[in-house]
Amino acid sequence: MGFLTTHVLDTARGIPAANMNIELYRIIDGQPVHLKTVVTNDDGRVDGPILPEDEFTVGIYELRFFAGDYLRSHNSDLQEPLFLDMIPLRFGIAQAGSHYHVPLLISPFGYSTYRGS
Repeated sequence: MGFLTTHVLDTARGIPAANMNIELYRIIDGQPVHLKTVVTNDDGRVDGPILPEDEFTVGIYELRFFAGDYLRSHNSDLQEPLFLDMIPLRFGIAQAGSHYHVPLLISPFGYSTYRGS
């Protein structure tokens, strides 16, 4: 069975993004349904899978990374409104038996993601 994980790195500071809130949604009939909220640890990861094996199914999902709260807590000189605040990443899970890793690399003015391993 598969599972879903993430890892958030602060590329501007060169460190893991600790204490970032992340919400997970499943998209059902075009509407987001909240599944859970998690927080990154000191390594920028979540303790355990965001979506464990027994809840992992084929479908469309969305991770919402609350980058603005994180960035504000580490950069007091950023102007409001922030360029990046909440970063939504919508993605599909097509293989129920696979590991889906969705990392996020952030800075105050940009981000990137990819399907990791």
